[in-house]
Amino acid sequence: MSIQWFPGHMNAARKKAAEAMEKVDMIIEVLDARIPQASCNPMIEQLRLFRQRPCLKILNKSDLADPVATQAWINYYNGQKDVHAVALSCKKPSDVLKVPNLALALAPHRGTPLKPLRMMIMGIPNVGKSTLMNALLKKRVAAVGDEPAVTKVQQRLYMNKNMVLIDTPGMLWPKIALPSDGMMLAVSHAVGVNALIEEEIATFLADVLVQRYPALLTARYGMKTEGIDGVSVIEGVASRRGFRLKGGDFDFEKAAHTLLQDFRTGALGRISLETPQSRAVALAQHQQEQLDKQQAKLDEAAAAAAEELRFNPPREIE
Repeated sequence: MSIQWFPGHMNAARKKAAEAMEKVDMIIEVLDARIPQASCNPMIEQLRLFRQRPCLKILNKSDLADPVATQAWINYYNGQKDVHAVALSCKKPSDVLKVPNLALALAPHRGTPLKPLRMMIMGIPNVGKSTLMNALLKKRVAAVGDEPAVTKVQQRLYMNKNMVLIDTPGMLWPKIALPSDGMMLAVSHAVGVNALIEEEIATFLADVLVQRYPALLTARYGMKTEGIDGVSVIEGVASRRGFRLKGGDFDFEKAAHTLLQDFRTGALGRISLETPQSRAVALAQHQQEQLDKQQAKLDEAAAAAAEELRFNPPREIE
């Protein structure tokens, strides 16, 4: 299953963000700590690199993520030029209080009444940008909801006399290259429900959990995980929770929804779906698959040309 979701308002938001970025000093990119790189929009990266803007990467929802994986991602991002990464929860005021000073450290030439620090908050849908915005301003200025694409317009607000915040709508990108990225985005609830099938998304999640967090599945649902796959996990959830349809068959849809909700709310435990190492493996596999496809096309074209020559050999010039 290949997931793609790029509504029209996101394209408009991208164009406005490109225009506004010329007049900001730095980018605050909010990522999902459970899927940091999968939730990192390549369009944002391209825009900020073109404008040479430093970036504060906030790994939000870190209280839901595996702390070992999160630290690996912090180290990974802090090794990049003009980037500083921090893990926090935008719902915790004490965490949010760290953000202004971290931002000033990336643009020390700004942050005065004459030269206020202009910060653009960016990220994918439903990652916590509006929650961060409201916490920084200590009032509700942005709509918050448990659905993707709640914010649809750009806002410019003064945090204080020294700092300006520009909030942008959540943006995905037109072509999600890695199929696993699309699945992880869907699992984390960054994709509209009309672009996915919950049972398939939950099966993907269950496969990851069996491989990396089997003990959490056992603790939550009391199921044995040896030798089972994602489909068996969904069936196990249905069995343990008594989710059945008329006639006695398992209610696979309800069980899938339950597993996804337990992941999203943290009821399953602290889970990360990717690490820098697993990301590198996924990229290498994807690149090899692309090379194999290109080679297959070349081989097919060569075979077709050979067949054409066999039936229609070139005429000798008399």
